[in-house]
Amino acid sequence: MKIAIVDDEQDMRQSISQWLALSGYDTETFACAEDALKVLGPDYPGIVISDIKMPGMDGMQFLKKLMGNDSALPVIMITGHGDVPMAVEAMRVGAFDFLEKPFNPDRMSELAKKATGARRLVMDNRALRRELSDGSQLMKKLIGQSPVMDRLREDILDLGQADGHVLIDGETGTGKTLVAHALHAVGSRAGKKFVLVSCSALEEEALAKRLFGPMQPEDAQLPAIEEARGGTLVLEDIEALSEPQQARLLSAINDQGTPAETRIVGICNMQEAGRTCEDALRPDLFYRLAALRITVPPLRQRGEDILTLFTRLSEQFADEYGCEAPNVSAQEAAQLLQAPWPGNVRQLINIAERAVLQSRRGTGTIASLLMSDHEEMQPVMTTEGKPLKEYVEAFERMLIDNTMRRHKGSIASVMDELCLPRRTLNEKMAKYALQRSDYLQN
Repeated sequence: MKIAIVDDEQDMRQSISQWLALSGYDTETFACAEDALKVLGPDYPGIVISDIKMPGMDGMQFLKKLMGNDSALPVIMITGHGDVPMAVEAMRVGAFDFLEKPFNPDRMSELAKKATGARRLVMDNRALRRELSDGSQLMKKLIGQSPVMDRLREDILDLGQADGHVLIDGETGTGKTLVAHALHAVGSRAGKKFVLVSCSALEEEALAKRLFGPMQPEDAQLPAIEEARGGTLVLEDIEALSEPQQARLLSAINDQGTPAETRIVGICNMQEAGRTCEDALRPDLFYRLAALRITVPPLRQRGEDILTLFTRLSEQFADEYGCEAPNVSAQEAAQLLQAPWPGNVRQLINIAERAVLQSRRGTGTIASLLMSDHEEMQPVMTTEGKPLKEYVEAFERMLIDNTMRRHKGSIASVMDELCLPRRTLNEKMAKYALQRSDYLQN
């Protein structure tokens, strides 16, 4: 997070900047509001600290301009003694807070911390919204080169262009909600409303009201069936709908006619209970939704995608925690591939984060984490019917991929670290469909 400091007094600018820089902030200073406005756009990645009294455009005018550009930008105003009424007015206009001269530097640091925290949350939410409306970015999140993932991406692209309702099923933690987002983002409704309701999170009466209304005047939102009009309504845990609610949903679907004005996407989690979506839903509703159906594959069916995902996740967590990603041995790679993964990708995310944390402490192994999740697993595991050659190749691909990523595509550095001649490295990269250009972009 950056901090823009705007003050016509050079000494004040420098002292504030130096103090905040010592606290770890990236600061930039401006002598007047006009100069600052050339830099402070709607998505400025930080906050603003500004004096109220300045020649030319004063602090209040500056604040109003900033709020007009981005009402969620935190602005801390600095006031002189006796300017408290003006500071109160600034708060009404949209200022985050104010400091009265002479102020305590620690108080300024405290406010800066709160303001940057609030700004980071806003920026993360905006990035998430952009990401969830960008089909190409969402498809990139469906990582993996296994046949089942190739098929899943093809199904999303195909069904995304259709208008019919969709049923998404699969085990818990496989990423069914991500698939629903992608389905919306790659289709013709991408710019329309996307409304998600968890049917298992609400009691019967509250769920009926959220889905169908009626809403009271004081309620902040429309019923979901109205809110999503023209776009996509996603019903997570659709199997939790009672018989009466299923009947109302079917009636709402029938009332839309063909093509459907609002696309209904049902997400079903019944596989774990030994039942199917067909068991849980009334037949007429099931067949209306299941005409277009996507089954998200479990992690254990995705082969070496498991190693690719683990590598990406551990790198992300290592970056977040400011440490090195853990090294994966050949035995640990085999154990990752052979683990049953009942929690699927969600469980893999947890394992990757814990692996990074214990690596930072210099203790533990990936194998110990897997065994703590699956007490029945042995330290050395075998899988019937799967040749050793497949595990060796998966580990080899992961090792080259990790090394290429770490050296940003430098062939010479990879050859040196792995003790491979160039021809051998080229052959193995071709064998595993690894492209040097992919690493140059990282």
